[in-house]
Amino acid sequence: MQINELGEFGVINILKKMVVDQRSDHGNAPNSSFNLIVDNGDDTAAWTAGRGQTLFTTDTMVEGVHFTRKTISWHDLGWKSLASNISDVASMGGLPAYALITLGLPSYTEIADLESLYAGMLEISNEYSMAIVGGDMVRSPVAFITVALTGVMQAQPMVRTGALPGDLVAVTGYLGNSGGGLKLMLEQSYETSEDAQFLRESHRRPAPAVALGQSLVDANVTTAMDVSDGLVDDLSKLCSASAVSGKIFTDRLPIHDSLRSQFPDDSINLALGGGEDYVLMFTGRPTKVNNIVSTFPPGAAVVGEIAEGEPGKVEVLDQNGQKMHGFDQGWDHFARFSD
Repeated sequence: MQINELGEFGVINILKKMVVDQRSDHGNAPNSSFNLIVDNGDDTAAWTAGRGQTLFTTDTMVEGVHFTRKTISWHDLGWKSLASNISDVASMGGLPAYALITLGLPSYTEIADLESLYAGMLEISNEYSMAIVGGDMVRSPVAFITVALTGVMQAQPMVRTGALPGDLVAVTGYLGNSGGGLKLMLEQSYETSEDAQFLRESHRRPAPAVALGQSLVDANVTTAMDVSDGLVDDLSKLCSASAVSGKIFTDRLPIHDSLRSQFPDDSINLALGGGEDYVLMFTGRPTKVNNIVSTFPPGAAVVGEIAEGEPGKVEVLDQNGQKMHGFDQGWDHFARFSD
């Protein structure tokens, strides 16, 4: 059955029943002091907010720009559409709470596909103790998903504006795995090795670093962001916000063995600009950063440093300290495509 056979409100009723019945915690975010008091089906959702900071973020995924039906299933698309927003909350040091979902869908979309999409959303929602509390739906020539997500935290959020010359730059996990997975799928590689499967899974089902974001806040880190558009591009954004420049050392990049195995000649480029890894990047004084990295899981690494210089400028240096050119700068919605 297609959604045009059921009608807008028939589809909404199916989704409302799914998000309410399949929650793990009946709509309340147990890791926060939020308490849901008006659920799906009313003009707005409503909740009481306790003490602390409230975070709010939104992100959109558009078919043909961020995903294709050939490279991701409806279920994994549901997971990933929420993962990108959860990662934004994690980068501030917060916990995800409530989400609103706006869907744009062609009228011929199958109900089974829509249910699979929401099953993926509900899986990650339950994994991270958050809830979908409403949304909207429109007809669209291509599929798109917009997620608006609230988060909560007791401490002050980590931000992009506090990097200082002399700080080290570190990441909480491996870089380039998602880009490697996407590259395999775009090249229509049918390799079934564990390495190839791991990279594809890294692209389709990223795991936002919420717990590590909490650890950074507990360690009094004040400057961080997530790596969603590629390390070079995201460090440039952080440096622009902090009015500093940055350096990346390619011999320090945390590159997983699976990525090196599949792309021995391109793993550094993927680590620099692949994007959608959703690890956290943070800065701080050398002693503090080195101590934090030593306690984090494999993949955490110091990858660069902050310097005085042109705000936003990032130099990439090879193992001999020589400046590198021609690497992938990362994701930019408007630089890569024209209307």
